[in-house]
Amino acid sequence: MSILIIADDLSGAADCAIGFASAGHRTIVTLDVPAHGLDAQAADVIAADTDTRRLTPAQAAHRSAAAWQTLRGPGRRLYKKIDSTLRGNWAAEVAALQPLAGLAIVAPAFPATGRTLRGGRVFVHGEPLESTDTWQLDNPGRAADLHAMLAEAGLSTAQLEVDALREGADTLAARIAAVAASGAQALVVDAETRQDLATLAQVTTQMSEALFWVGSGGLAREIAGLAGLFDARPAAQTQCPPQSRDENAPVLVLVGSLSAVSERQCAMLRERAGMAELTVPPAMLRDGERHPDWPAWRARIGEVIATRADLLLRIGRDDAFDPAEGALLSTALAALVEPHFDALGGLIATGGETARAMLSAVGVSGVELIAEIEPGVAIGKPVEARASQPHLRIVTKAGAFGTDHALFAAWRYLHEAPATSAVAGTGSHAPA
Repeated sequence: MSILIIADDLSGAADCAIGFASAGHRTIVTLDVPAHGLDAQAADVIAADTDTRRLTPAQAAHRSAAAWQTLRGPGRRLYKKIDSTLRGNWAAEVAALQPLAGLAIVAPAFPATGRTLRGGRVFVHGEPLESTDTWQLDNPGRAADLHAMLAEAGLSTAQLEVDALREGADTLAARIAAVAASGAQALVVDAETRQDLATLAQVTTQMSEALFWVGSGGLAREIAGLAGLFDARPAAQTQCPPQSRDENAPVLVLVGSLSAVSERQCAMLRERAGMAELTVPPAMLRDGERHPDWPAWRARIGEVIATRADLLLRIGRDDAFDPAEGALLSTALAALVEPHFDALGGLIATGGETARAMLSAVGVSGVELIAEIEPGVAIGKPVEARASQPHLRIVTKAGAFGTDHALFAAWRYLHEAPATSAVAGTGSHAPA
Protein backbone atom coordinates (compact mmCIF):
# COMPACT_ATOMS: atom_id res chain seq x y z
CA MET A 1 0.00 0.00 0.00
CA SER A 2 1.01 3.62 -0.52
CA ILE A 3 -0.71 6.88 0.35
CA LEU A 4 -1.32 10.08 -1.59
CA ILE A 5 -1.95 13.15 0.54
CA ILE A 6 -3.62 16.05 -1.27
CA ALA A 7 -3.15 19.35 0.58
CA ASP A 8 -4.09 22.91 -0.28
CA ASP A 9 -0.82 24.50 0.83
CA LEU A 10 2.81 23.51 1.30
CA SER A 11 3.13 23.71 5.08
CA GLY A 12 -0.06 21.67 5.42
CA ALA A 13 1.28 19.01 3.08
CA ALA A 14 4.46 18.75 5.14
CA ASP A 15 2.87 18.74 8.60
CA CYS A 16 0.41 16.06 7.49
CA ALA A 17 3.06 13.86 5.89
CA ILE A 18 5.80 14.19 8.51
CA GLY A 19 4.25 11.49 10.72
CA PHE A 20 4.95 8.94 7.97
CA ALA A 21 8.57 10.05 7.64
CA SER A 22 9.02 9.85 11.41
CA ALA A 23 7.63 6.30 11.30
CA GLY A 24 10.37 5.32 8.84
CA HIS A 25 8.56 5.62 5.51
CA ARG A 26 10.07 7.46 2.56
CA THR A 27 7.92 10.57 2.22
CA ILE A 28 8.09 13.26 -0.45
CA VAL A 29 6.26 16.58 -0.67
CA THR A 30 5.83 17.78 -4.23
CA LEU A 31 4.95 21.28 -5.40
CA ASP A 32 4.18 20.01 -8.88
CA VAL A 33 1.25 17.92 -10.03
CA PRO A 34 1.63 15.77 -12.10
CA ALA A 35 4.96 15.66 -10.27
CA HIS A 36 7.23 15.70 -13.32
CA GLY A 37 10.42 13.76 -12.69
CA LEU A 38 9.16 12.25 -9.42
CA ASP A 39 9.54 8.50 -9.15
CA ALA A 40 6.21 7.92 -7.44
CA GLN A 41 6.96 4.23 -6.98
CA ALA A 42 10.06 5.01 -4.90
CA ALA A 43 8.06 6.68 -2.12
CA ASP A 44 5.63 5.21 0.38
CA VAL A 45 3.88 8.56 0.78
CA ILE A 46 3.49 11.45 -1.64
CA ALA A 47 2.07 14.71 -0.32
CA ALA A 48 0.94 16.92 -3.20
CA ASP A 49 0.53 20.64 -2.62
CA THR A 50 -2.21 21.74 -5.03
CA ASP A 51 -1.89 25.38 -3.87
CA THR A 52 -5.66 25.87 -3.79
CA ARG A 53 -6.09 27.80 -0.54
CA ARG A 54 -6.77 31.12 -2.32
CA LEU A 55 -8.55 29.81 -5.43
CA THR A 56 -12.29 29.85 -5.98
CA PRO A 57 -14.13 26.74 -4.72
CA ALA A 58 -14.71 25.55 -8.30
CA GLN A 59 -11.04 25.96 -9.22
CA ALA A 60 -9.92 24.22 -6.05
CA ALA A 61 -12.31 21.33 -6.62
CA HIS A 62 -11.10 20.81 -10.18
CA ARG A 63 -7.42 20.90 -9.22
CA SER A 64 -7.86 18.47 -6.32
CA ALA A 65 -9.76 15.94 -8.42
CA ALA A 66 -7.15 16.23 -11.17
CA ALA A 67 -4.36 15.55 -8.67
CA TRP A 68 -6.00 12.30 -7.53
CA GLN A 69 -6.72 11.18 -11.08
CA THR A 70 -3.11 11.90 -12.08
CA LEU A 71 -1.31 10.38 -9.11
CA ARG A 72 -3.60 7.52 -8.13
CA GLY A 73 -2.32 4.00 -8.70
CA PRO A 74 -2.80 0.35 -7.68
CA GLY A 75 -2.82 0.02 -3.91
CA ARG A 76 -2.64 3.77 -3.33
CA ARG A 77 -5.09 5.27 -0.83
CA LEU A 78 -6.20 8.87 -0.55
CA TYR A 79 -5.86 11.24 2.38
CA LYS A 80 -7.32 14.71 1.82
CA LYS A 81 -5.47 17.00 4.17
CA ILE A 82 -7.54 19.90 5.47
CA ASP A 83 -6.68 22.68 7.86
CA SER A 84 -7.64 21.85 11.45
CA THR A 85 -9.27 25.29 11.66
CA LEU A 86 -11.18 24.75 8.39
CA ARG A 87 -9.49 27.43 6.29
CA GLY A 88 -9.63 27.26 2.51
CA ASN A 89 -11.91 25.44 0.07
CA TRP A 90 -11.78 22.09 1.82
CA ALA A 91 -15.50 21.27 1.50
CA ALA A 92 -15.55 21.86 -2.27
CA GLU A 93 -12.42 19.75 -2.64
CA VAL A 94 -13.91 16.89 -0.64
CA ALA A 95 -17.08 17.07 -2.75
CA ALA A 96 -14.99 16.75 -5.92
CA LEU A 97 -13.03 13.77 -4.58
CA GLN A 98 -15.96 11.86 -3.07
CA PRO A 99 -17.38 10.41 -6.34
CA LEU A 100 -13.87 9.18 -7.19
CA ALA A 101 -12.84 7.76 -3.83
CA GLY A 102 -15.94 6.75 -1.85
CA LEU A 103 -17.17 7.70 1.61
CA ALA A 104 -15.34 10.69 3.10
CA ILE A 105 -14.26 10.02 6.70
CA VAL A 106 -14.06 13.62 7.98
CA ALA A 107 -12.02 13.96 11.17
CA PRO A 108 -10.01 17.22 11.36
CA ALA A 109 -9.26 16.98 15.10
CA PHE A 110 -5.61 17.32 16.16
CA PRO A 111 -5.60 16.93 19.96
CA ALA A 112 -1.80 17.38 20.21
CA THR A 113 -2.28 20.97 19.06
CA GLY A 114 -5.47 21.65 21.00
CA ARG A 115 -7.93 21.06 18.15
CA THR A 116 -10.86 18.78 19.01
CA LEU A 117 -14.24 18.04 17.43
CA ARG A 118 -17.55 17.76 19.29
CA GLY A 119 -20.95 17.61 17.65
CA GLY A 120 -19.38 18.37 14.28
CA ARG A 121 -17.91 21.63 15.60
CA VAL A 122 -14.22 22.48 16.00
CA PHE A 123 -12.85 23.64 19.35
CA VAL A 124 -9.41 25.20 19.81
CA HIS A 125 -8.05 24.67 23.33
CA GLY A 126 -11.63 24.27 24.49
CA GLU A 127 -12.97 27.42 22.83
CA PRO A 128 -15.30 27.37 19.79
CA LEU A 129 -13.38 27.94 16.57
CA GLU A 130 -15.65 30.87 15.71
CA SER A 131 -14.27 32.84 18.64
CA THR A 132 -10.63 32.63 17.49
CA ASP A 133 -8.74 35.35 15.63
CA THR A 134 -7.75 32.81 12.97
CA TRP A 135 -11.39 32.15 12.05
CA GLN A 136 -12.49 35.77 12.27
CA LEU A 137 -9.69 36.86 9.94
CA ASP A 138 -10.90 34.69 7.06
CA ASN A 139 -14.55 33.90 7.92
CA PRO A 140 -16.15 36.79 9.80
CA GLY A 141 -19.73 36.04 10.75
CA ARG A 142 -19.67 32.47 9.43
CA ALA A 143 -20.38 29.37 11.55
CA ALA A 144 -17.68 26.69 11.75
CA ASP A 145 -20.13 23.81 11.29
CA LEU A 146 -18.75 20.90 9.26
CA HIS A 147 -22.16 19.52 8.32
CA ALA A 148 -23.33 22.90 7.01
CA MET A 149 -20.12 23.44 5.06
CA LEU A 150 -20.27 19.99 3.48
CA ALA A 151 -23.97 20.35 2.69
CA GLU A 152 -23.28 23.69 1.02
CA ALA A 153 -20.78 21.84 -1.20
CA GLY A 154 -23.47 19.33 -2.15
CA LEU A 155 -22.67 16.37 0.11
CA SER A 156 -25.04 14.41 2.33
CA THR A 157 -23.59 13.82 5.78
CA ALA A 158 -23.86 11.63 8.85
CA GLN A 159 -22.48 12.14 12.35
CA LEU A 160 -20.41 9.79 14.54
CA GLU A 161 -20.21 10.90 18.16
CA VAL A 162 -17.05 10.35 20.16
CA ASP A 163 -18.70 7.63 22.29
CA ALA A 164 -18.94 5.48 19.16
CA LEU A 165 -15.14 5.41 18.93
CA ARG A 166 -15.00 3.88 22.42
CA GLU A 167 -17.44 1.00 21.93
CA GLY A 168 -14.91 -1.42 20.41
CA ALA A 169 -13.45 -1.93 16.95
CA ASP A 170 -16.12 -4.32 15.67
CA THR A 171 -18.97 -2.03 16.68
CA LEU A 172 -17.26 0.99 15.14
CA ALA A 173 -16.63 -0.85 11.87
CA ALA A 174 -20.28 -1.88 11.73
CA ARG A 175 -21.42 1.70 12.31
CA ILE A 176 -19.20 3.05 9.52
CA ALA A 177 -20.28 0.27 7.14
CA ALA A 178 -23.93 1.11 7.84
CA VAL A 179 -23.30 4.77 7.00
CA ALA A 180 -21.61 3.75 3.74
CA ALA A 181 -24.54 1.49 2.86
CA SER A 182 -27.04 4.25 3.61
CA GLY A 183 -25.75 6.36 0.75
CA ALA A 184 -24.31 9.13 2.91
CA GLN A 185 -21.33 10.74 1.23
CA ALA A 186 -19.45 12.13 4.23
CA LEU A 187 -19.18 10.90 7.81
CA VAL A 188 -18.17 13.56 10.33
CA VAL A 189 -16.32 11.91 13.22
CA ASP A 190 -15.91 13.60 16.60
CA ALA A 191 -12.59 13.09 18.40
CA GLU A 192 -11.19 14.55 21.61
CA THR A 193 -8.07 12.48 22.28
CA ARG A 194 -5.24 10.90 20.36
CA GLN A 195 -6.65 7.49 21.26
CA ASP A 196 -9.93 8.40 19.56
CA LEU A 197 -8.05 9.06 16.34
CA ALA A 198 -5.91 5.95 16.77
CA THR A 199 -9.04 3.81 17.01
CA LEU A 200 -10.50 5.44 13.91
CA ALA A 201 -7.26 4.86 12.00
CA GLN A 202 -7.03 1.21 13.03
CA VAL A 203 -10.60 0.40 12.05
CA THR A 204 -10.84 2.32 8.77
CA THR A 205 -7.55 1.04 7.34
CA GLN A 206 -8.90 -2.50 7.64
CA MET A 207 -12.33 -1.90 6.10
CA SER A 208 -13.19 -3.14 2.62
CA GLU A 209 -15.63 -0.31 1.86
CA ALA A 210 -14.47 2.40 -0.56
CA LEU A 211 -13.48 5.34 1.62
CA PHE A 212 -10.90 8.07 2.00
CA TRP A 213 -9.75 10.15 4.91
CA VAL A 214 -10.30 13.88 5.36
CA GLY A 215 -8.31 15.29 8.22
CA SER A 216 -5.41 17.26 9.59
CA GLY A 217 -2.03 15.96 10.71
CA GLY A 218 -3.69 14.40 13.74
CA LEU A 219 -5.40 11.45 12.04
CA ALA A 220 -2.56 11.14 9.53
CA ARG A 221 0.05 10.42 12.19
CA GLU A 222 -2.14 7.74 13.75
CA ILE A 223 -2.41 6.02 10.37
CA ALA A 224 1.36 6.39 9.95
CA GLY A 225 1.96 4.62 13.26
CA LEU A 226 0.07 1.46 12.28
CA ALA A 227 2.20 -1.61 11.63
CA GLY A 228 2.14 -3.51 8.36
CA LEU A 229 0.58 -0.87 6.10
CA PHE A 230 3.51 -0.51 3.74
CA ASP A 231 5.72 -2.97 1.92
CA ALA A 232 9.34 -3.03 3.08
CA ARG A 233 11.76 -1.17 0.82
CA PRO A 234 15.47 -1.79 0.35
CA ALA A 235 17.61 0.42 2.56
CA ALA A 236 19.23 1.98 -0.50
CA GLN A 237 15.92 3.56 -1.45
CA THR A 238 15.23 5.14 1.93
CA GLN A 239 18.61 6.43 3.00
CA CYS A 240 21.11 8.99 1.82
CA PRO A 241 24.85 8.75 2.57
CA PRO A 242 26.29 10.74 5.47
CA GLN A 243 27.50 14.15 4.34
CA SER A 244 29.34 17.03 5.92
CA ARG A 245 28.02 20.55 5.71
CA ASP A 246 29.18 24.09 6.20
CA GLU A 247 28.15 24.70 9.81
CA ASN A 248 28.69 28.44 9.37
CA ALA A 249 26.29 28.82 6.45
CA PRO A 250 23.52 31.22 7.53
CA VAL A 251 19.92 30.33 8.29
CA LEU A 252 17.13 32.45 6.85
CA VAL A 253 13.82 32.63 8.71
CA LEU A 254 11.02 33.84 6.42
CA VAL A 255 7.79 34.84 8.15
CA GLY A 256 4.84 35.71 5.97
CA SER A 257 2.16 35.06 8.57
CA LEU A 258 0.81 37.99 10.59
CA SER A 259 -0.92 35.85 13.21
CA ALA A 260 -0.48 36.43 16.92
CA VAL A 261 1.07 32.97 17.16
CA SER A 262 3.79 33.93 14.67
CA GLU A 263 4.40 37.19 16.50
CA ARG A 264 5.08 35.35 19.76
CA GLN A 265 7.33 32.87 17.98
CA CYS A 266 9.34 35.67 16.39
CA ALA A 267 9.70 37.40 19.75
CA MET A 268 11.17 34.29 21.37
CA LEU A 269 13.47 33.69 18.40
CA ARG A 270 14.83 37.24 18.60
CA GLU A 271 15.33 36.98 22.34
CA ARG A 272 17.05 33.60 22.40
CA ALA A 273 18.91 33.51 19.08
CA GLY A 274 19.79 37.20 18.93
CA MET A 275 19.61 37.28 15.16
CA ALA A 276 19.25 40.26 12.87
CA GLU A 277 15.69 41.17 11.84
CA LEU A 278 14.35 43.02 8.82
CA THR A 279 10.66 43.83 8.27
CA VAL A 280 9.84 44.57 4.64
CA PRO A 281 7.12 47.17 4.02
CA PRO A 282 4.15 45.60 2.24
CA ALA A 283 3.75 48.67 0.03
CA MET A 284 7.16 47.96 -1.48
CA LEU A 285 6.29 44.29 -2.01
CA ARG A 286 3.03 45.20 -3.75
CA ASP A 287 4.91 47.22 -6.34
CA GLY A 288 7.74 44.71 -6.66
CA GLU A 289 10.68 45.66 -8.84
CA ARG A 290 8.87 48.82 -9.90
CA HIS A 291 9.27 50.27 -6.41
CA PRO A 292 12.20 52.72 -6.10
CA ASP A 293 13.34 51.06 -2.86
CA TRP A 294 13.51 47.57 -4.36
CA PRO A 295 17.26 47.58 -5.20
CA ALA A 296 18.17 48.93 -1.78
CA TRP A 297 16.14 46.26 0.03
CA ARG A 298 17.60 43.47 -2.10
CA ALA A 299 21.11 44.78 -1.38
CA ARG A 300 20.38 45.11 2.32
CA ILE A 301 19.28 41.50 2.59
CA GLY A 302 22.35 40.40 0.66
CA GLU A 303 24.67 42.35 2.93
CA VAL A 304 23.38 40.55 6.04
CA ILE A 305 23.60 37.11 4.42
CA ALA A 306 27.08 37.87 3.09
CA THR A 307 28.32 38.27 6.67
CA ARG A 308 27.12 34.67 7.25
CA ALA A 309 24.77 35.94 9.93
CA ASP A 310 21.33 34.39 10.42
CA LEU A 311 18.43 36.62 9.39
CA LEU A 312 14.79 36.92 10.40
CA LEU A 313 12.95 38.42 7.42
CA ARG A 314 9.31 39.39 7.86
CA ILE A 315 6.47 40.93 5.89
CA GLY A 316 5.15 44.04 7.61
CA ARG A 317 1.55 45.16 7.92
CA ASP A 318 -0.14 48.42 7.03
CA ASP A 319 -3.63 49.87 6.74
CA ALA A 320 -4.06 48.44 3.24
CA PHE A 321 -3.55 44.86 4.46
CA ASP A 322 -5.78 42.23 2.82
CA PRO A 323 -5.48 38.50 3.71
CA ALA A 324 -6.06 37.66 0.03
CA GLU A 325 -2.80 39.30 -1.02
CA GLY A 326 -0.64 36.81 0.88
CA ALA A 327 0.58 34.98 -2.23
CA LEU A 328 1.45 38.24 -3.98
CA LEU A 329 3.48 39.53 -1.04
CA SER A 330 5.20 36.18 -0.51
CA THR A 331 6.19 35.96 -4.17
CA ALA A 332 7.72 39.42 -4.02
CA LEU A 333 9.57 38.57 -0.79
CA ALA A 334 11.00 35.45 -2.42
CA ALA A 335 12.17 37.51 -5.39
CA LEU A 336 14.08 39.77 -3.01
CA VAL A 337 15.86 36.79 -1.47
CA GLU A 338 16.46 34.69 -4.60
CA PRO A 339 19.82 36.24 -5.67
CA HIS A 340 21.26 35.42 -2.24
CA PHE A 341 19.68 31.99 -1.70
CA ASP A 342 22.71 29.90 -2.68
CA ALA A 343 24.63 31.21 0.35
CA LEU A 344 22.14 29.67 2.80
CA GLY A 345 22.55 26.49 4.78
CA GLY A 346 19.01 26.44 6.10
CA LEU A 347 15.58 27.92 5.42
CA ILE A 348 12.75 28.19 7.94
CA ALA A 349 9.50 29.32 6.32
CA THR A 350 6.36 30.18 8.27
CA GLY A 351 3.18 30.09 6.19
CA GLY A 352 2.51 27.73 3.29
CA GLU A 353 2.36 30.54 0.73
CA THR A 354 5.68 31.90 1.95
CA ALA A 355 7.38 28.49 1.77
CA ARG A 356 6.00 27.69 -1.67
CA ALA A 357 6.94 31.08 -3.09
CA MET A 358 10.54 30.78 -1.90
CA LEU A 359 11.07 27.21 -3.07
CA SER A 360 9.44 27.89 -6.42
CA ALA A 361 11.63 30.95 -6.95
CA VAL A 362 14.78 28.86 -6.62
CA GLY A 363 13.56 25.82 -8.55
CA VAL A 364 12.94 23.40 -5.67
CA SER A 365 9.95 21.31 -6.78
CA GLY A 366 10.04 18.59 -4.14
CA VAL A 367 11.15 18.05 -0.55
CA GLU A 368 11.96 14.73 1.08
CA LEU A 369 10.91 14.87 4.72
CA ILE A 370 13.40 13.89 7.40
CA ALA A 371 12.11 14.55 10.91
CA GLU A 372 9.64 16.51 13.03
CA ILE A 373 10.86 19.22 15.37
CA GLU A 374 7.57 19.55 17.21
CA PRO A 375 4.03 18.60 16.14
CA GLY A 376 3.42 20.18 12.73
CA VAL A 377 6.96 21.54 12.25
CA ALA A 378 8.71 19.46 9.59
CA ILE A 379 12.28 19.43 8.31
CA GLY A 380 13.36 18.11 4.94
CA LYS A 381 15.86 18.32 2.11
CA PRO A 382 15.34 19.09 -1.58
CA VAL A 383 14.63 16.00 -3.67
CA GLU A 384 17.13 17.35 -6.18
CA ALA A 385 19.58 19.64 -4.40
CA ARG A 386 21.21 22.53 -6.21
CA ALA A 387 24.90 21.93 -6.83
CA SER A 388 25.74 24.97 -4.73
CA GLN A 389 23.61 23.73 -1.78
CA PRO A 390 23.95 19.95 -1.48
CA HIS A 391 23.20 20.05 2.26
CA LEU A 392 20.38 22.62 2.39
CA ARG A 393 17.76 21.89 5.04
CA ILE A 394 14.22 23.26 4.87
CA VAL A 395 11.77 23.72 7.76
CA THR A 396 8.11 24.52 7.13
CA LYS A 397 5.39 25.52 9.57
CA ALA A 398 1.87 26.82 9.22
CA GLY A 399 1.57 30.44 10.31
CA ALA A 400 -0.98 30.23 13.16
CA PHE A 401 0.47 26.98 14.43
CA GLY A 402 2.92 25.64 16.96
CA THR A 403 4.19 26.53 20.41
CA ASP A 404 5.81 29.86 21.19
CA HIS A 405 9.27 28.28 20.90
CA ALA A 406 8.63 26.59 17.51
CA LEU A 407 10.84 28.92 15.46
CA PHE A 408 13.61 28.87 18.04
CA ALA A 409 13.49 25.07 18.18
CA ALA A 410 13.75 24.91 14.39
CA TRP A 411 16.66 27.34 14.36
CA ARG A 412 18.44 25.37 17.06
CA TYR A 413 17.89 22.12 15.19
CA LEU A 414 19.51 23.51 12.05
CA HIS A 415 22.55 24.62 14.03
CA GLU A 416 22.93 21.66 16.37
CA ALA A 417 21.72 18.54 14.55
CA PRO A 418 24.66 16.78 12.85
CA ALA A 419 24.30 16.42 9.10
CA THR A 420 24.96 12.70 9.37
CA SER A 421 21.71 12.27 11.36
CA ALA A 422 19.62 13.87 8.64
CA VAL A 423 18.73 10.57 7.00
CA ALA A 424 15.27 9.97 5.59
CA GLY A 425 13.45 7.07 7.10
CA THR A 426 15.20 7.01 10.48
CA GLY A 427 12.16 8.23 12.38
CA SER A 428 14.42 10.51 14.43
CA HIS A 429 13.20 13.61 16.20
CA ALA A 430 14.96 16.83 17.02
CA PRO A 431 15.89 17.62 20.58
CA ALA A 432 13.11 19.31 22.50
